[in-house]
Amino acid sequence: MSTDSGIPDFRGPSGLWTKDPSAQAMFDIDAYMHDPDVRRRAWVGRREHPAWAAEPNAAHVALADLQRAGRLGPIITQNIDGLHQLAGADPVLELHGTIWDTVCMACGAISPTLDTLERSEDDPRCLHCGGILKTATISFGQRLDAEVLDQAITAARTADLLVAVGTTLQVMPAAALADMAAHLAIVNADPTPYDAQADAVVREPIGSVLPEVRDGLLG
Repeated sequence: MSTDSGIPDFRGPSGLWTKDPSAQAMFDIDAYMHDPDVRRRAWVGRREHPAWAAEPNAAHVALADLQRAGRLGPIITQNIDGLHQLAGADPVLELHGTIWDTVCMACGAISPTLDTLERSEDDPRCLHCGGILKTATISFGQRLDAEVLDQAITAARTADLLVAVGTTLQVMPAAALADMAAHLAIVNADPTPYDAQADAVVREPIGSVLPEVRDGLLG
């Protein structure tokens, strides 16, 4: 969804993990909590993350327009960059959290990530209790926020149509939402495990498909 905004995906041909499989360690909660080198590398990556300067692309804008027109319900996203909100979308259910907040893994204190990045430490600690800090994103081995997940399940079960955009539909439990929908459409460059059960599969670029859908629905 955000690749047109300059934010690489993880599993695509130019994805972060495709180019550097070792980077996956930064997204594993056990490795992150127990290996200072992993945390230091993660904080370097956060400082260099393109989300800080990224702008919503045409696909983000199209979805926000459809929401404002009452043609689209909640946006359920696995992205952590906040670009849906920046485009004006509301509500947005962030299944995998947000990079914009930092949370202490010991006391739970939350602070803006940009404030943390202004500090000089290569492995910054909580200013309240000295605990390990991490962006408020969901790593492998962490549970999703139960309230957000419940809202996403309700949205999927009650939707006339669930549209899965720019996702491989391989990561659970997010991918399981596709099983809950009455009807399913998939817009993705590569095949997914749910293609056979989808009502429609579109392989065209997201940045052109979603604006076309918006224009067709809104006139």
